[in-house]
Amino acid sequence: MLVCLSANHRSAGFSLLERLSSTPVPALEAVLRDADSVLGSVVLSTCNRIEIYLHVDDTDAVDALFAPLAAVVGIAESELRDGVRVVGNEEVPAYLFAVSSGLESVVVGEAEIGGQVRRAYQQALEAKLTTSVLDDLFRSAAETSKGVRAKTTLTNSGRSLVSLALDLAASQVADWSTARVLLIGTGAYAGASLKALEARGVGNVSVYSPSQREHTLGERYRITPVTRPEFNEVLATADVVITCTYSDNYVIDFDLLRNTRLTAGSSAKKLIIDLGLPRNVDPMVGKLDGVDVLDLEALRLHAPLEELGTAELARCIVARAALEFDQSRAEQRVSDAIIRFRKHVSSQLEAEIARYAKSEETAIAMRKLGGALMHGPTMRAKQLAREGRAEEAEAALDLLFGSESVCPALPATTAAIKTLNHRGQN
Repeated sequence: MLVCLSANHRSAGFSLLERLSSTPVPALEAVLRDADSVLGSVVLSTCNRIEIYLHVDDTDAVDALFAPLAAVVGIAESELRDGVRVVGNEEVPAYLFAVSSGLESVVVGEAEIGGQVRRAYQQALEAKLTTSVLDDLFRSAAETSKGVRAKTTLTNSGRSLVSLALDLAASQVADWSTARVLLIGTGAYAGASLKALEARGVGNVSVYSPSQREHTLGERYRITPVTRPEFNEVLATADVVITCTYSDNYVIDFDLLRNTRLTAGSSAKKLIIDLGLPRNVDPMVGKLDGVDVLDLEALRLHAPLEELGTAELARCIVARAALEFDQSRAEQRVSDAIIRFRKHVSSQLEAEIARYAKSEETAIAMRKLGGALMHGPTMRAKQLAREGRAEEAEAALDLLFGSESVCPALPATTAAIKTLNHRGQN
């Protein structure tokens, strides 16, 4: 059974998302690795989305996860339940495919999310946390997002969070070509930020890595590296500061920026775009004269509405892909029963051949007849599975051929998932 625990910009408050995102993914994976009845898992952690995709034996395993996960995050179990939506077995493929295609993002059509989903799966794969079912699911998600990019203009028209922030900042930046820009961070969002700045005509950007780690940004963009001793001076003179790094503490706090405002040559007005989660910038910084702070919470309020035509086409592609995945999975499920049925029939056939076949020609003829007789039920069972009637096909095989091992009971997923969501709302 597939289940997704999702905390995102629709289900959880910004403060909860901030605390969830500050929890290292390996710490969450450790909980999942030790949990009973959890067969496999993939953790997706982005600035507006923390999701855990699970392959489990039953929903009791999902319910039991909330307490240890809340303990790792450092919040009350009730708070975690309130901010998490539980996506049930039948809905998971369509939901993940929509997420990876950018249809569930704050900015519909954002380009970054597809890569983030792929990296989350790769990390789980390297940690040996996936199962064949999760492998198929995430590979199908990657193919679906490629299809959406190829067949629609969704990712072209959909702005990234970086682009949205710069668009909102346009009223405060008279001329991007002369603006002095300081970028703090060298990760994935740093590259997206530099690309967006380049598109607006920014000539040269100063880049500071709080960890002073190596990066290759200078090979692709015109940047000026900033050392630690130079940081305060560059921060003082920058007109625009973009932060997109991971840090347990504020990269820019109130005292630091207040002191740099007193430095000779300090810019009269300063715009700070905080794309970090947890926050990179102390919210009190916005109280300083001449300083404006635009953070993720503000961006969420200004996120544009999706373009209906493009988004609807993308959703059709996602729905079709999810249906094909479900049909394939249902066919595989009934295929397991078919294999058991064929083994059952074949064993009886071989017993009859041993008793009555007087020659090899007779044995071959009997096997051909047995194969022909099994072909019809096999194809019909697969067709029923693709029509959503796998349980009926399994029950029929069990009824006709009397093998108790043929038809395992389906878990009552829908009711159980509704129960979990109801608990989170109380």
